[in-house]
Amino acid sequence: MHLTKDEEKILNGEEGETRRRMMELLVVLGDLSGAEKLIPISSAQISGASYKTISEAGVEFLEEISNDAKVTVKSTLNPVGMDLKDWKTLGISEAFATMQMRIVDAYRKMGVELTCTCTPYFVGNRPGKGQHIAWAESSAVVFANSVLEARTNKEGGPSALASALIGKTPYSGLHLEDNRLPRVGVKIEMQPSFDDYSVFGYAIGKKIGQEVPLITGISPEEDEHKALGAAMAASGAASMYLSRKNHSACREFDTIEEIISIDKEEIRETREALSTTTNNVDMVTLGCPHLSIREMTSVAKFLKRREPNRKYDSWFCLSRGVAEQCPRQVEILRRFGKIACDTCMVVAPLEKLSKISATDSAKAAVYLPTLCNQRVLYTTRKELLELISK
Repeated sequence: MHLTKDEEKILNGEEGETRRRMMELLVVLGDLSGAEKLIPISSAQISGASYKTISEAGVEFLEEISNDAKVTVKSTLNPVGMDLKDWKTLGISEAFATMQMRIVDAYRKMGVELTCTCTPYFVGNRPGKGQHIAWAESSAVVFANSVLEARTNKEGGPSALASALIGKTPYSGLHLEDNRLPRVGVKIEMQPSFDDYSVFGYAIGKKIGQEVPLITGISPEEDEHKALGAAMAASGAASMYLSRKNHSACREFDTIEEIISIDKEEIRETREALSTTTNNVDMVTLGCPHLSIREMTSVAKFLKRREPNRKYDSWFCLSRGVAEQCPRQVEILRRFGKIACDTCMVVAPLEKLSKISATDSAKAAVYLPTLCNQRVLYTTRKELLELISK
C-alpha cells in the first residue's frame, strides 16, 4: 500500500508512539484488504464503549492511549453500558458504573463526542452523499451507506478509533464504486407495515450474507430503513443495500446474478423464529436501534391517554440528544417505564435485571440471548405498548 511522506513519518514514530501504533493498524488492515492507499475521512463512529463488552483490559488500553492521543475528525461514540446520569435508576451497580465512567473519561480526553448512540445521524454526525467515513456500529454503517449514500466499511472498534485519530481509512471495500453495486435482487411480495421491516431485514440478511442486495417493492421512511438495516447486519453481516419501489428496477443493474423473493409466509415463519419463549416477560424494551424523535412522538401519542401496567419493567432506549429535543414525549413515557439514555438493552448488564425480555427489534432478538442471557419474546411495537399500559 502506498503511503505519503506524512503517513510514513507517522508510521516511523515521528509523531509519537500512539499515532505510530494507530497508523500501523491501518496499514495492516489496508494490506489485508488490498487497499492501494489511505484516504481522508470526514467522521468516525466509535464502538467499544460499554464496560460490559470491552472489560478491564479495554479500559486500560483506552486510558493508555488517551494520554497522548486526540481525534482529528468529528468522532462520535456508540452506546455505553448505562445511562450516564441516571444509572442508579436502571439498577446498575456502583462497581460497573465506576469502570464505565473510566471509559467515558478516556474517550472525552481524546476529544470524542459523547453522543453514546447507535444513531449518530440523528444527533449531528450525518455525512453527506459520497463522503468517506469510518463507522463501527453495524446498524449505523448500513444506514450511512444505504440511506445517506456515504461510504464506509463495517469497522471494528479499534480500527474506527485508529481512523478517528489519524483521520484516514484504507481505500477498499465499500469505499470503491464497483463494490457498491448489487449482486442479488430481493423482491418483497407484500405490502409492509412498520413492524415488518425489522423482520424483512432479518430474513434478507440470512439469505444474502455480506452481499449488497437491491430490494424492490418497498419505499421505506428513515425509521423503517433503520430497522431494516439493523436486522440485516445482525443476521447476515450486510453493510449496504439499495431499495426501489418497483420490481422492474432490477433491470437497472447488469451485476445482479440472482433474484429471490420474500412473501407473507416467510415473514410469518421468521417472526415466530425470532421468539425463544412465549412465557410472561419481566422486561419490555424499545429502542434498538435508538428511538428517533418521530418514534418518540408516535409512542407518546399511543400512551398519552392510557394508564401504566406495573406488571413489567420497561426501558425506552434513545440518545440523550434526542431526549433533549422531545421533553414532552419523555415526560409521558416516564409514566410507563424508564428512559434509558446513552445505553441500550444489548450493551447494558441486562442479565443482572431480567430473564425474559420482549422486543420489537430483530437485532435485539439476535443479541439478547447471547450477550444478555435472555429468553426473548419477539412481537410488534403496538403489542409491546399494550403490555405496559391499559
